[in-house]
Amino acid sequence: MSASTTARPSPAARAFDRVLLGIERAGNALPHPFFLFCYLFVAIALASSAMAWAGATVTVPGSDEVLPVQGFLSTEGVLWLLSSFATNFSSFPPFGTVLMMLMAVGVAERSGLLGAAVTAVFGRAPRRVVPYAVALVACQGHVMSDVATIVLPPLAALVFLKAGRHPVAGMIGTFACVVAGYSGGVLVGVLDTLLHGITVEAASVLPGADVSDLNVLMNIAFTATSGIVLGLLGGFLIDRVLEPRLGAFDAAASSAATDDLGSLHLEPAQRRGLLASVAVLVVYLGGLALAWLWPGSPLQGEGGTLVPSPLLSGVIPVIFGAFLLAGTVYGVVARTLPGRDALPAVMAESVKTMAGYVVLIFVIAQAIALFSWSNLGSWLAVEGAALLESVGLTGFTAVVLFVLLVFTLNLVITSGSALWSLVAPVFVPAFMLLGYDPALTQAAFRIGDSASSPLSPLNPYLVILLTLVQRWEPGAKLGTVMSRMAVFVLPFLVVWLVILGLFFAFDLPLGPGGSIRLPE
Repeated sequence: MSASTTARPSPAARAFDRVLLGIERAGNALPHPFFLFCYLFVAIALASSAMAWAGATVTVPGSDEVLPVQGFLSTEGVLWLLSSFATNFSSFPPFGTVLMMLMAVGVAERSGLLGAAVTAVFGRAPRRVVPYAVALVACQGHVMSDVATIVLPPLAALVFLKAGRHPVAGMIGTFACVVAGYSGGVLVGVLDTLLHGITVEAASVLPGADVSDLNVLMNIAFTATSGIVLGLLGGFLIDRVLEPRLGAFDAAASSAATDDLGSLHLEPAQRRGLLASVAVLVVYLGGLALAWLWPGSPLQGEGGTLVPSPLLSGVIPVIFGAFLLAGTVYGVVARTLPGRDALPAVMAESVKTMAGYVVLIFVIAQAIALFSWSNLGSWLAVEGAALLESVGLTGFTAVVLFVLLVFTLNLVITSGSALWSLVAPVFVPAFMLLGYDPALTQAAFRIGDSASSPLSPLNPYLVILLTLVQRWEPGAKLGTVMSRMAVFVLPFLVVWLVILGLFFAFDLPLGPGGSIRLPE
């Protein structure tokens, strides 16, 4: 048994446990996100009605039109809801794209492609490189969705064990990197389509707002940079901070703890499937790039521009095709998708896991639609922007304060879609009125929504992590695990803010169609 499990908790550790307990109680006191948005709908209905009766109006800067705040508790409000209730839900931007992406990513995950790819990367890492390899992979974990928090930590523990290192360091460090770096990464996944859809809807709160350039890749330069830098940072923290704090590893305890960790060995069928998938992806993406760059290509924009272009506007089907093609090829070659009906069955199973999300989106869509129709969103955005200007918060300081707000809220509202749906309708248009692109607000949200996640005791996957850790350390408790992950929080937050600050200072594009500032 390692010394870390027998030592009496320090006063600082006990204080940290009390803080976590307070966070957990506050989070448990909140209603389910479904009811949270039901209450929000009622609040918007009452507030808009009161302001309409008071004769409140709003004029969006750059427009001469005076917009009245429309009250929901009126004939017009009731008729609006009756005519738009279904379309508010069915036309909500994230709805179709997220389900479509989920089907494709589900094929790649359930066929075994993603797991095989991760195993191939882990299995080849030398001892000194192991912490950096697992952290880099973990910081791309959002591609696997929440599955990453379940699959990657045990694999990382096995990698550390094989390399003669402390497996608990690999397990806890990998989990921390997955959740603290969840919104970063060099690859595009379901999360990106979800955030993009809500961003478009929030930007549309402002009458006449141009959202044509907003696409799912508008943060890719920022997230790719973050995914690499945070991965290296995570590896350093695992290697130089976390693992030394755990003390010497008791190898005698490993025999009973490694039974369910799995294997780093790829079967011949898995290797063939992986190679075939990579080859098909190279041909698919290479052919698409060639067609995009070819002079006069219909995939280019007006005048032969690459940004914007129809390809970027329609990049979601392209990504869908990449995941679906790679997953299917792997499944066929590795024989993990047997039978002609296996593919649609796997896609259907993937969609089933999102039943709760569909229900949540239903009520979120109604609340945001009322926010927009009532013009209350425009009023709050204009007044909020005016307030920030009056106190001189119009630069990067305002962005940092927004990140810290999201950082705090994420401790108790762990659903990223619910939190972004809550803050986006106010802050996206407010920052637009200050001259900032919605892509910047979305990038800032990614930081706050991820960096504080290791400190949230409401994360349901923490119980799974604790169970795995207790195989080596039976005395470990939730506070023990979270105090070890806490070393990742501040460094990730600071470094991520520095990265965004550099993009901001040098006015670098956050991705195709994603700028720091709106065009004059």
